[in-house]
Amino acid sequence: MGFGGTSRGSVKNDINVTPLVDVVLVLLIIFMVITPMLQRGKDVRLPQATGSDDKDKADPIVVSITADKKLWIETTEHDEKSIADQLRTTLQQTPGRKVLLKGDKALTFGDVRRVMDGMKAAGIKGVGLGVEEKKGK
Repeated sequence: MGFGGTSRGSVKNDINVTPLVDVVLVLLIIFMVITPMLQRGKDVRLPQATGSDDKDKADPIVVSITADKKLWIETTEHDEKSIADQLRTTLQQTPGRKVLLKGDKALTFGDVRRVMDGMKAAGIKGVGLGVEEKKGK
């Protein structure tokens, strides 16, 4: 046939899904890599509690105590002696900011209390404790 007519089977109108699958897989990989980085502080197993006090949604300073008793402010490791100085410096830069303490559930009360004493020495009046919400009743 000529230019004006169409011939069956000469034009293929199928959609090629291979580029779409490639793009979706790349996006999936990006999200899998980025998602663990969204958590603030260090990874600790938090104790469970029934209620939470989420009234104040301001961006807190996250202090974490891992199961091996290492102290972290956000993602920077500190020792027990320097944590009060570092918190004092951070609070001078952004006054009025809240502090959230995340302690691994394998720690004893004494381990957490020592860090809270260091926070008190830094002039922090109140500390929020990070907990995991209990599922069910």
